[in-house]
Amino acid sequence: MKLWDKGYSTEKLVEKFTVGNDRFWDMKLAEYDVQASIAHAGMLKKVGILNKKESISILKGLDDIKKSIDEGTFTIEENFEDVHSKIEFELTQKIGEAGKKIHTARSRNDQVLVALHLYLKKETEWINQEIRQLFDILMRLSDNYKEVLMPGYTHMQVAMPSSFGLWFAAYAESLIDDVILFNAAAEIADQNPLGSAAGYGSSFPIDRNLTTELLGFKTLKYNSIAAQLSRGKLEKSMAFALASVSGTISKLACDMILYLSPNFNFISFPKEFTTGSSIMPHKQNPDVLELLRAKSNRIQSLPNEITLMTNNLTSGYHRDFQLLKGEIMQAVDEVKENLSVLSFMLSKINVNENIIEGKKMYEYLYSVESINKLVIEGKSFRDAYKFVGHQILDGIYQPEKALHHTHEGSIGNLCNDKIREKFDKVIAAK
Repeated sequence: MKLWDKGYSTEKLVEKFTVGNDRFWDMKLAEYDVQASIAHAGMLKKVGILNKKESISILKGLDDIKKSIDEGTFTIEENFEDVHSKIEFELTQKIGEAGKKIHTARSRNDQVLVALHLYLKKETEWINQEIRQLFDILMRLSDNYKEVLMPGYTHMQVAMPSSFGLWFAAYAESLIDDVILFNAAAEIADQNPLGSAAGYGSSFPIDRNLTTELLGFKTLKYNSIAAQLSRGKLEKSMAFALASVSGTISKLACDMILYLSPNFNFISFPKEFTTGSSIMPHKQNPDVLELLRAKSNRIQSLPNEITLMTNNLTSGYHRDFQLLKGEIMQAVDEVKENLSVLSFMLSKINVNENIIEGKKMYEYLYSVESINKLVIEGKSFRDAYKFVGHQILDGIYQPEKALHHTHEGSIGNLCNDKIREKFDKVIAAK
């Protein structure tokens, strides 16, 4: 069944090509299409397009379909083009002629848009919950290991003293930026496009403010063309947020892969969290972290992919938009899984608490500390820099390893309470 059926059949090859994987991805939109249809039916009753009996019948039928979706028995067979045609067919089968009226004053463009807005609005909430879990684990690790020193690097060369407390909290605070972007994406999704029909409104006297209220949207996407222009822009805004948190995940995974190496030996995981080699019995490979890195890097290409698919499209609907659905939904699923897996891995991480002690290779970590001490004693910074530099070149440098860092965000003053306060403020902003 097709919502645009006019009594003739589409060539099978054309049908297969144009439908693509819509049935698979539409299963994720089924609950939202029903939710929007319930609101639409309520509005049609209010403006007099449906009578009381029809309205009650339609709402009962939609509620039954919703139950089948919740129970996992709802399917979209191959003779249906998409979820929208299947739900309308099911409704008509259940209640008869009244079911044919549900599509009054709306278009399939409408249905896809509102379902996507509801879906992405909800998914940002789920992702923020996963980010909260990861944030809490990182902050707990930061508190637990705030006194444990580790080398800091620039250009992959030993640079200055750092700490595990500083390292863990760095990624926790970085997640705040990602939450800000997800909140922005949610704000864009939190606008009701229903009622824009095919992009130019309707001659029916519909009440779009009512459906906005019934669906729990913060506001209405007023201009009907603007509502249709949100297709592609909505997905792109979500893609940038997904790419941002994926960048955080990828960088943290890359750090851990490096620090797990026997050449570093900063951290370890239980052997059950690693995989082996087919020919080298000593190997414990960080495959989980490598896949986290690869999947996250792939997701970071998504904003560009969406841009290339949509940037030269004129206003109004184009079938090109169909290809966005699977891309954004797959990325949403992968980011949620990546966040969950990363939280699980970090919950079992082991930290080597004696990395620096007794190792000559880390003595130059303290060169800046030596310079700073000379400056405090009265030397200019440039003279102190040259003095310590010559000591290092002559092989006579003897580091003083006492550290006294007090400024906000240093290894001696992590400001974890402020980071938690900032995160709580941002996560509650939506």
